[in-house]
Amino acid sequence: MTDHVYAISELVGSSPDGVEAAVNNALASASSSVRNLDWFEVTQIRGHLGESGEVADWQVGIKLGFRVEK
Repeated sequence: MTDHVYAISELVGSSPDGVEAAVNNALASASSSVRNLDWFEVTQIRGHLGESGEVADWQVGIKLGFRVEK
């Protein structure tokens, strides 16, 4: 990682299938429009409850780092 410069974007992914699936949804969406993705950091984990109090889906906040082209 010598001499790289990174920009950081924040995203929230969601999924009814768990935290990892929520992260993967955010990364898949970002990778369709952002080049040079290098890393991510989970900053938040929360859930959305359904009508009867069960976990309806997971929401995961991430910081996404991508290399700035020189």
